[in-house]
This record gives sequence, C-alpha cells and structure tokens, in this order.
Amino acid sequence: MRVTAIAPKTVPQAVAVELLPQLRRARDHIDRHYRSSLDLNELAAVAGVSKFHFARCFTATYGETPIRYLTRRRIERAQDLLRSANLTVTEVCMAVGFSSLGSFSSRFAQLVGETPTGYRDRWAARGGPHVPGCYLFMNGVLDPRISAI
Repeated sequence: MRVTAIAPKTVPQAVAVELLPQLRRARDHIDRHYRSSLDLNELAAVAGVSKFHFARCFTATYGETPIRYLTRRRIERAQDLLRSANLTVTEVCMAVGFSSLGSFSSRFAQLVGETPTGYRDRWAARGGPHVPGCYLFMNGVLDPRISAI
C-alpha cells in the first residue's frame, strides 16, 4: 500500500492581542461604510497597519479576506433590501455599493445560491409588506449620492 503525503494547508498565524481592537475597528468601518468605495489601503489606515499586514491579520482573525468580508456584507444587505423594499435589482445593486449589475448578480448567485431576481420573487410570493423605494430615497435611507465601487 502506497501512502501519499498531502501538503498541509497553511496554518493561520496567531494575531497579536493588541492588534484585535484595530482589526475590529476596521471591520466596523466596513460595516458602516459598505456602500462607499473601500479599498485595502483605506481599511489598513483605519487599523493603523500596513495593507499587507492588515490583510494577513484580518484573514487569520475572521477567516476571510477584508474584500470578501465587504462583498459578503453587501450581499447580506442586498438580501434585506430584496426581501423588504420595492426596488429593482439594479437599484439594490447600486444601493449596496456595487457599480456593475453583472458582478453583483454573479456574486449574489455564488453566495446565496439563486439570482437576485429569483430571490426577490420567491420572497414576494410570500406576500410580505414592502417599503416603497421612493420612500427610502426620499427619507435618506438610501442615499443615491454615495459613490459606488
């Protein structure tokens, strides 16, 4: 019997305890500003470390890269809007920070398992109340002036 050695996955390195509040601050920044254009340089500046060190430590701490976390948060927010607001998929796409409907739709399908339209239609069939999109825009819940990525 022949035994084949399997290369071990890279073991995440331990993150210094002193860095955890800074990483949390950057993650909170993503949560608050997910609609705006965020990049690794800005997030690393919020954490107060270099972008490469930030990316390694964020991934080791939270199990995903900062940009994947940002994308996942945007998709989660899009799910909320598709369930509860009377908005088109394009309006939702732009409201959560994507600038490309194609990128939004493909990432949504990868993460959720169905297209944004299919997701919205499935929830609409349940007959729940929807907040009119015009109300969201008029009351500043969705600010169309925020730049997308």
